[in-house]
Formats: sequence, C-alpha cells, structure tokens
Amino acid sequence: MITWHFRAEWYAHAPRLEVLATPAAGRELVAWRAAPENVKVHFGAFHGEIIAESVLAYCMGWARGFFRPVPASGMWPREWLGGCCFMLEGTKAVIAGYGKIGKAIGRRLEASGVGVRGFGRSGIAQMEETMREADWFIMALPGDTGTDGFLDARRLALLKPSCVVVNIGRGNAIDEDALAAALSSGRIAAAYLDVFRDEPTQLAAAAGCTGLASDKARAALPTLTAMPHSSAFAPDYIARCFKELHDEGLLPSRQR
Repeated sequence: MITWHFRAEWYAHAPRLEVLATPAAGRELVAWRAAPENVKVHFGAFHGEIIAESVLAYCMGWARGFFRPVPASGMWPREWLGGCCFMLEGTKAVIAGYGKIGKAIGRRLEASGVGVRGFGRSGIAQMEETMREADWFIMALPGDTGTDGFLDARRLALLKPSCVVVNIGRGNAIDEDALAAALSSGRIAAAYLDVFRDEPTQLAAAAGCTGLASDKARAALPTLTAMPHSSAFAPDYIARCFKELHDEGLLPSRQR
C-alpha cells in the first residue's frame, strides 16, 4: 500500500499487508509504531535533492538581496543594496538534523562554496558551540522525536546578528514567539520558514492562522519569508517516489 494516511486500527483490515509506504518524510500521518512485525513501513527520503535546491535558492537570494525589505526612507535600491549583498561562497552553514535530507542540503551548499557542519542527536553540545559562527542555521528536524521548541530563546541568543534561520523540517521545532522577538529586534537577520507550528492549510486559514503562519505576523516581520510547505514541490515528485521504492526493492516484482 502506498498512501498518505494510515491509522492504527486499519492494520486489522489488511492481513496480507507486507509493505506500507508513504511519499512523506514526516511520520505524523502514518501509525508506524502500531505496525505488525511483518509489515515494513517506508517513509520517503527522495525529497532531499528537491529541498536542497529550495534552501540553496533562498540562501543565494538573500545573499544577493532578493528578499531584503525596502527601507522606510524610500532610498533608491542601489543606495542600500550595495551594503547588503555578499557572496554565498565562503559563508558557513550549521544543519540541525543531518539525516538524508540534511545531508542532501549540505552537499548542495558545499558545491556552492559554503562550509557545512551537520549535527544529529549525539552532537547537540558541539552544535551549540558551532552555532556562534553560523551564517545560516538550517533545521531539518523531524516532528515526532522530542524536537518541540528546539530553537528557543536560549539557542537563538547563540546566533550572530547576521545569521539567517531556515526551517524545512517541522514547525514544532521552533519557539515561534522567541523567533518573532529575535526578528523584530534585529537579534538575527532573517528567517525562511517552509513549515509552521500552525500549518497554513485551507482549514487553518478558514479558522484564522495563528503564530508565524498568520498574515499579521508576516506583515509585521518583513525579514520573514514564509512558504506554504512547498520546499519539496517538483513535477516529477511521484515518479521520484516510485523510483525510490523500486530501487529499494519494495515494489512487487511484477511492478518493477
């Protein structure tokens, strides 16, 4: 079965199930912990190369002045952009969450001359020391492994004022109030968020999004670039999903 959603009680209705696969990298929508021992649960890991391009595009765009808010003084762009733009090559990125997606981001940034340090669960203390030198703090953390509020006020205070926060993992990993305060005060330079604590889905929009996903927050924080969970969009998304399943031998032989 290839699906986006699977509830724990559905296993009882699928006694012949051997492989449960989802294109998603996140584990929130599939009851994988309830899977019987004979069922292999597979989460998509093909997103890395797509997401890496999204991260690279933003970092390059910020470095070249594409996402800079226009000063209230109404200065001609050449007057203020000249002091903002810099070369991406030679900057430093720290990636929190160095699994398949995090490593794909690292490879793409390194190819553009960015120095990359990636950290998993065992390197958090070392990560905090390295954060002080980061030009880009990139988060590729899952949402179901104790990551709530990972980037809080204390860790934000470790970043230098020119640092940019990028989150393409899960929105729960950021203390949004602390991040908003850091952005509004100039404690950090900017943030690129593809995910939020309150995802701006159609249902949430109808009810009125809160936090950094809201229109009010985006209007008040001109250095916040908010995207609608779109960093993995690609025209061949499903083809990449099936190729991964094929390459890992998860499709029935007659479909390979």
